[in-house]
Amino acid sequence: MSQAEASRQKPQQGPGDGGPGDDRPGGGGPGGDRVGDDRPGDGEPGGDRPGDDRPGGGGPGGDRPGDDRPGDGGPGGDRPGDNRPGDGQPGNDRPEGASSGSSSSGSSSPGSSSPGSSSPGNAGPAPGGPGAPRVASYPRRQLGLFASELTTTFRRWRTIALLAVLAAVPVLIGIAVKLESDHGSTARDPSGNGPAFLTDITNNGLFLVFAALAATLPVFLPMAIGVIAGDSVAGEASAGTLRYLLVAPAGRTRLLLAKFVCAVAFCLAATLVVAAPALAVGALLFPLGDVTTISGTQISFADGLGRAALISAVVAASLVGVAAVGLFVSTLTSSGIAAMATTVGLVITVQILDGIPQLHALQPYLFPHYWLSFADLLRAPVYWDEIVKNLGLQGLYAVVFGSAAWARFTTKDIAA
Repeated sequence: MSQAEASRQKPQQGPGDGGPGDDRPGGGGPGGDRVGDDRPGDGEPGGDRPGDDRPGGGGPGGDRPGDDRPGDGGPGGDRPGDNRPGDGQPGNDRPEGASSGSSSSGSSSPGSSSPGSSSPGNAGPAPGGPGAPRVASYPRRQLGLFASELTTTFRRWRTIALLAVLAAVPVLIGIAVKLESDHGSTARDPSGNGPAFLTDITNNGLFLVFAALAATLPVFLPMAIGVIAGDSVAGEASAGTLRYLLVAPAGRTRLLLAKFVCAVAFCLAATLVVAAPALAVGALLFPLGDVTTISGTQISFADGLGRAALISAVVAASLVGVAAVGLFVSTLTSSGIAAMATTVGLVITVQILDGIPQLHALQPYLFPHYWLSFADLLRAPVYWDEIVKNLGLQGLYAVVFGSAAWARFTTKDIAA
């Protein structure tokens, strides 16, 4: 039996015996370290296992292929693309400035997240790019509340019903005048106190626009505005939705401004709902042509149509004072019905006061006092004095009652 075979039969070997599988330093002979020994061997072939990541004896296989630590200088001592110092052999370190296998900044390898990388795995899309999250601009967020309030207001069945009633007024007036003219009678009151616009309708259908606005302005239009403005804030409070509107990042001032804008928009819509059907019915039932003004002069139909549009705008502006009063009343209560009834009652009361001669000193400050001044636009030349007074008075009401509504609403306990 040889010495090597005898050594295998020994249960334990002492240091330096060099037996196979011994995990201690051997005597330097062949096989002094076991295959896969992870400690320094004798430098002979097989002294370190293939892929050993510690320095070996310098023979082939002393470092595993792709080892990222300094090896013995043999082939495969450093992995291709190694970014640590090697021995200069092929595949160790790329030359400085080379573009292949580099993981430095500016690499275009897949999955790279380094600065300047244009790979698909780059960290997140560029700001404003196709995949970037869309953030609504500040003006768009500001206009979103106004658009929402307008949509909500004009989608309500109550609003649609009010507009339908207003649209029916000029239709009824036109049919009534047509029937009377077919029977040979005049539309003017036999006493001579009837509105002059009614007799002029049979000669020119454009006057139906003026007659319809004159008939709806004292009663129908202000009552419709009072309903919408009175319910603007109080209706939200009674329905329990006001606190939810304030939870959203709207703010009380902006919400109140949106309510007022909706009321003013309804003023314009209500006026157009009266004027547009009046023009259509007037064109259908009566002739159209040059317009004879109140002053007795004639203007072209195009000029008369432009004055009709201007009269509609003035009538809509004349209702701004009612809208401001209704908005203020709406902030005083949490009952929508009470706010609407109060606003309509105030409109009727103020018009009664405006008709009492003994209150002539007070009447110029009442919002309906100059409502019918729009008729001066049918004069040649136009009389602007009372029209300007009317617009200034409506602006004053908007500022005073709008400020009062803001002071009340911004300090109001919504939870109460």
